[in-house]
Amino acid sequence: MPRLLMQEATPEVHRGFMDIAKLIHRGPLARPTQELIKIRASQLNGCAFCVDRHTQDFRALGEPEERVHHLTVWRESPLYTDAERAALAYTEAATRREPVTDDVWETLRKHYPDDREVGDLVALVSLINALNLFGVPLQLRPPARN
Repeated sequence: MPRLLMQEATPEVHRGFMDIAKLIHRGPLARPTQELIKIRASQLNGCAFCVDRHTQDFRALGEPEERVHHLTVWRESPLYTDAERAALAYTEAATRREPVTDDVWETLRKHYPDDREVGDLVALVSLINALNLFGVPLQLRPPARN
């Protein structure tokens, strides 16, 4: 049982986070890339609820199961595009609160030259990390499935 459900405790705040998510969702950043970012950040943060939710969303896009399984080893896997790799490298650096090196940033901009698209990517990384900071301490858990 979760410690607190934000949508019940503070619905306006919860709705604000969800409204930002909807804006990014409708933006130019490819949906598979959005889900990869959310899954990888959630893996790094240990948010089981978010990993479960976003792997389901990723699969619903028709993505192969192997891309979910290889995500923890994306650097060694041939299953990701160069643009996805750039997004994942940025996601990992920002999520781990490591410096985003010039090389990581330049590679990201090479694959995402549009300011709106890269802005949405940066915002999405921040948003999923914030949502993970709700999920982990509030002990949100995915539903049990057979």
